[in-house]
Amino acid sequence: MNKKFLLPEGPEEDMEYMPIIPINEDNEGADDQLIPDEIPILPLRNTVLFPGVVIPITVGRDKSIKAVNDAYKKDKLIGVLAQKESSIEEPTVSDLENIGTVAKMIKLIKMPDGGTTLILQGRKRFKLEEIISEDPYFKARIKILEEESMQGDNDFEAMVGSIKDIAAQIINLSPNLPSEAAIILKNIENPSFLIHYVSSNLNSDLQQKQKLLEISNLKARAELLMSLMHTELQYAELKNKVTNKTRAELDKQQKEYFLQQQMKAIKDELGGENVAEVKEMQKKAEKKIWPAAAKEMFTKGVEKLERMHPSTPDYSVVYNHLDLMLDLPWGEYTEDLYDLKKAKKILDRDHYGMNKIKERILEYLAVLKLKGDMKSPILCFVGPPGIGKTSLGKSIAAAINRKYVRVSLGGLHDESEIRGHRKTYIGAMPGRIVQSIRKIKSGNPVMILDEIDKVGSDHRGDPSSALLEVLDPEQNSTFYDNYLELEYDLSRVLFIATANSLNNIQPALRDRLEIIDLSGYAVEEKIEIAKRHLLPRQKEMHGLANQGFKISDPVLEKIISDYTRESGVRELDRQLASVMRYQAKELVMKGKLKATITSLDVEKILGRARYSNEIYKTANMAGVAVGLAWTYVGGDILFIETQVSDGKGELKLTGNLGNVMKESASTAYTWLEANYKKLNIPKETFHKMDAHIHVPEGATPKDGPSAGITMMTSLASAFTGRKIKSHLAMTGEITLRGQVLPVGGIKEKVLAAKRSGIKEIILCWLNEKDVSEINPQFIKGIKFHYVKTVQQVIDIALS
Repeated sequence: MNKKFLLPEGPEEDMEYMPIIPINEDNEGADDQLIPDEIPILPLRNTVLFPGVVIPITVGRDKSIKAVNDAYKKDKLIGVLAQKESSIEEPTVSDLENIGTVAKMIKLIKMPDGGTTLILQGRKRFKLEEIISEDPYFKARIKILEEESMQGDNDFEAMVGSIKDIAAQIINLSPNLPSEAAIILKNIENPSFLIHYVSSNLNSDLQQKQKLLEISNLKARAELLMSLMHTELQYAELKNKVTNKTRAELDKQQKEYFLQQQMKAIKDELGGENVAEVKEMQKKAEKKIWPAAAKEMFTKGVEKLERMHPSTPDYSVVYNHLDLMLDLPWGEYTEDLYDLKKAKKILDRDHYGMNKIKERILEYLAVLKLKGDMKSPILCFVGPPGIGKTSLGKSIAAAINRKYVRVSLGGLHDESEIRGHRKTYIGAMPGRIVQSIRKIKSGNPVMILDEIDKVGSDHRGDPSSALLEVLDPEQNSTFYDNYLELEYDLSRVLFIATANSLNNIQPALRDRLEIIDLSGYAVEEKIEIAKRHLLPRQKEMHGLANQGFKISDPVLEKIISDYTRESGVRELDRQLASVMRYQAKELVMKGKLKATITSLDVEKILGRARYSNEIYKTANMAGVAVGLAWTYVGGDILFIETQVSDGKGELKLTGNLGNVMKESASTAYTWLEANYKKLNIPKETFHKMDAHIHVPEGATPKDGPSAGITMMTSLASAFTGRKIKSHLAMTGEITLRGQVLPVGGIKEKVLAAKRSGIKEIILCWLNEKDVSEINPQFIKGIKFHYVKTVQQVIDIALS
């Protein structure tokens, strides 16, 4: 019958292992495997293995590891002999007992530190006849000692019954042993195994247990076992009697004194391992400005820790919790800097442009200076990748003299990552918020919650819901972490979230955020960023800081236009890194480098241009219109093609379009059909001709209402045969009434049009305010047409 066993506390190699429940109730001949005459020998310290009993051991000595490995590969049988003196590290033959147990290796586990954990089950007693070899490990010729059958011996059967009864009495008098152990003993039917099992668990020294193992007659072994058990029973009864008498006589003060003396004696006996740790904790705690609840919890935790031995599993749980409480900055804050001019200088130094964000930060500082204290706003920077959302947080921290910490939320699915795990779980930790506060050791840092739009949810919970408490100024002063088990004040933390899109942020969470949109950079801005930040950094990274070569603005513009297609500057940074590596190679191989990087050098280093500013030549083809689109990485141009052919008046859409885009096409077709007279289109055309709208790059999903007027223009051009004006792009939503509605992402779209060589752009008249926010020098040379109706769009677009 397979059952479990329980490991004791403490180092395995130095302890006697006491299995609480046997794995096999049968006798030591648990299987019919033949035991050879010659067998590897495994010396054990402080342990005597009995037949049928299961023990785990840790093997650390080289000889023992080799013996175990060879035996495990062969037949998994090994001879176990106890050492006479456990202090001997390298025992000789004379240091080993003469009688031992053949053991079956149930399981062998390789440990990371090179040691081996082994689970053994005793099989048969044996006598050591002769040591055959001592290198690389002990190998001996043995003689199996068979047990004499006691079946039919009434005296022996009575002894077995007495052993069970005495064992049950000892268990009842021992508070540390489970009461179920007595039931287990009652159910053991095999007398031989019962004697061996009780002998293994007996609270006797090694010599007594070895003596029990060496007795060849089972009846004599039972007699000695009963004698030892009577001694242990008397000791347990006396201890129980003294304890009860003492408890009754001592008053409360004497009881506390007695317990303290007992504790002191135990600590002295065990070496007092945790005294220094506890004192160090108490010393640190004296400097803390605790809230009342935290102080009470810490005091109780320290008292609990003093009563525990460091080897117990709960010790590390309590210790780690108290260590966290000491590491957290309770009421410890950095002093804010209210010098607005200096703050503005730092923001301008670290980031080019971003005037709107800088103004918002300066406004916050101004209010903070006047009021002295205010609840920190929860800012959220939304924009394409690579434009400096995360690095802006560092600059804000420097500007207001606060510490900076970043928490990455991308791909987070477990709510416990925010709130922490309950400390009773194995491997429990506080949540990322509390961990970050602990790391930075300040109660008012600038905390960047990076990629907040990438937070997911599954069966483990919804992290977005946990963030609601973190990011609510009305609630985060009492933020509760499951591991800390206390409320912690986050109200003075300046949280700044970053996201690429608001679409994936939970509405309730978005409501707590002050959204600040960051647009992509124009070419002119990228050139300035490259000169001020990217080039100096890349030179420093490649060991070229002291080399005086130059890259002119036109060359930088070529790199930006021909080798990157992004709103940010990450790809530009990588391309500049390629140029730096080329220069480093030239310097090392030739002893000099080029003083000026030219356009030809760029093509030599980076290869042929990846992108071109040329757009589709629409002047000679009807039905092709250029739209403007917004993506997570910035703006882009979008081509919409329409072809008409004989048919039944059906509209076909291709190009991996989303539902909203399909509805825009249907709306445009319906408006066109209803207003055929204005465009001089024969009415029967809509019944005899099919229209096919296609948006190239079909592998890329596309959706949104922004292409409404572009689809309308493409359809009108195809049905009328009139060509669309060259270098013209447009964006806007349409209605069945022929109205043009505003759309978002105007700056990104306009900058994408500028990059692609667009000369004219059609927008809704309500989007004029968005264009006014763009630096005029970035859109120089573009003519804007602001319209209210579809008819105006057609009049402008169709030549």
